[in-house]
Amino acid sequence: MGKYFGTDGFRGKAGVVLTAEHAFKTGRFLGWYYMQQHKEKGADTSAKIVIGKDTRRSSYMYENALAAGITSSGADAYLLHVTTTPCVSYITRTEDFDCGVMISASHNPFYDNGIKLMNYEGEKMDDDLQDQVEKYIDGELEEIPFASEDKIGMTIDYYSGRNRYIGYLTGLATKSYAKHKVGLDCANGSSWMIGRAVFDALGAKTYVINNTPDGVNINTGCGSTHIEGLQRYVVDNKLDVGFAFDGDADRCLAVDEQGNVVNGDKIMYICSKYMKEKGQLNNNTVVTTVMSNFGLYKALDEAGIQYEKTAVGDRYVYENMKENDHMIGGEQSGHVIFRKYAHTGDGLITAIMLMEVLLATNLPLSVLASGCSMYPQVLKNVVVDDKDGTLADEAVKAQVEACTVELGANGRVLLRKSGTEPVLRVMSEAGTIEECEKQVNAIIASMEKSGHLVEVKK
Repeated sequence: MGKYFGTDGFRGKAGVVLTAEHAFKTGRFLGWYYMQQHKEKGADTSAKIVIGKDTRRSSYMYENALAAGITSSGADAYLLHVTTTPCVSYITRTEDFDCGVMISASHNPFYDNGIKLMNYEGEKMDDDLQDQVEKYIDGELEEIPFASEDKIGMTIDYYSGRNRYIGYLTGLATKSYAKHKVGLDCANGSSWMIGRAVFDALGAKTYVINNTPDGVNINTGCGSTHIEGLQRYVVDNKLDVGFAFDGDADRCLAVDEQGNVVNGDKIMYICSKYMKEKGQLNNNTVVTTVMSNFGLYKALDEAGIQYEKTAVGDRYVYENMKENDHMIGGEQSGHVIFRKYAHTGDGLITAIMLMEVLLATNLPLSVLASGCSMYPQVLKNVVVDDKDGTLADEAVKAQVEACTVELGANGRVLLRKSGTEPVLRVMSEAGTIEECEKQVNAIIASMEKSGHLVEVKK
């Protein structure tokens, strides 16, 4: 990870960590960089960069700053306005853009924001290019000349791109939703218009909540991070299924007809099992991160489906899928990637794919999800003097091994480094919460005995 850009873009408190100047300089560099690429190819055309944003108040500020930076370097800025991250990815790769930019802090509170950069294929941008952006922001590269006269770029209203994305989504469904009552929690975010448009077009009896954004209510007590509201809503209104999205709608969690949460792990189980039955599961493999629940792996074993594990982050999931030609992967949080249809997690595609299984099997979601039971989990964050030193400590390694042997086939333990803090995440999954606590506490005790433990975070 770089100084500013992590695995999911440049993110932080708006106006403090991420400023309008950062956005302007990012636009300046991207506009200049892609104009240089056009010139090197002998193309007599302006570079094209497409921008989308979520509903945060600060998103409008960053949209203007990015567009000013891009056009002042001679490139053209195309504005999708409020839309989803997957929409920006889709439009970037299908409509000949040099790159895409999404302004969003995803599931974070309204006072945060972020800038996500995508390459021409709608994938997360290469680290090398993001490193160059960072160097320009910090003044480590030569100043970029300003365009003048007719070389100044144009800012183009491109709301029509959203409509083409909606058309693409509705074209993915193979059956009408006319007999189903579907609830959508739009988190007062990017999906607040698109979600209803898609499900209405597919014939569903659509019930929508949290679709009145005001710039500060995005993710506030709603959406995929606060799904309890949708759980009650589905039960109270006797809906067949509910879908909850996050702020930029690249995540989706589901709620079954009984009000139970169906998380990303269960969604991957349901969809991969169906894909296997239909001969659509390339390599008979699902790609997960190391944080997927032990219950998912047990369920996949039972279904005869293989799996791979990556580092935490949907970026790593996608890279594995692309390299090995796998078709489905994701995270428990609801980032699920269907690589045949998208190059990023797409909450609306996830909802559509899950609806396909419901309609094809004529089974309620509670029955489809019943084959995958989540194991209890305990995770504690511990501050240590040296992350690598603690992980390499022989006494700590021996305790981890002892816990692994004791749990056997009935659970697991996992140690993972934080990417930004002097913290190790100690996690255990087992048959009971008490057993999880026992294993986690044993590992933390070994760190304390070895002199590495500073504190257990609250």
